[in-house]
Amino acid sequence: MIRLDIFSDPVCPWCYIGKANLDRALEAASGHPFAVEWHPFQLNPDMAPEGVDRADYLNAKFGGRMAEVNARLEQAAAAAGLSIDLAAIARVPNTLDAHRLIHWAGLEGRQAAVVSAVFRAYWREGRNIGDRAVLAGIAGAAGMDAAMTARLLASDADAADITARDQDARRKGVSAVPTFLIAQHYVVSGAQPPEVWGQVIAELSAQV
Repeated sequence: MIRLDIFSDPVCPWCYIGKANLDRALEAASGHPFAVEWHPFQLNPDMAPEGVDRADYLNAKFGGRMAEVNARLEQAAAAAGLSIDLAAIARVPNTLDAHRLIHWAGLEGRQAAVVSAVFRAYWREGRNIGDRAVLAGIAGAAGMDAAMTARLLASDADAADITARDQDARRKGVSAVPTFLIAQHYVVSGAQPPEVWGQVIAELSAQV
């Protein structure tokens, strides 16, 4: 198998779209060589623990371009086969706890399911993935121990490790997400279309 390390943040729409495109390519190539692992990168590492109002956040970031940005995002999501509900998203959360959950899910072999559920909760269902009760519920639905997850989230377990991994990724050159690291050597950035991934998979499969 070939390692595919993915640096992403659940509140990054292009990470969600990039994941959908990759998933389509992987489904089309059942014998693909990738062993996928997700890694933390916070778009807003200094975000307040309670998050911020999303409309205020977007107005500060994009100003009068907000409608244009949303339209582009909805178009890209539809092209990727995703249904998103921007109107349902009330807050931009701090994602440290979401990254902790994704890390724990990886230890239990449930990372793929939890990553998908976290993205879906935020972008399709408008749920606050900065809320620890929401995250514990996602864990339980994915087959993890929800009560244990809630206890871990209430502590600072692995918070320093997640922050250190985020900072290490930045030191190594990751400056935006999604960033895909293939075999610890080749870097692919951005929400690449399925056709690009199909070509990558074909080339790598020929080498294995």
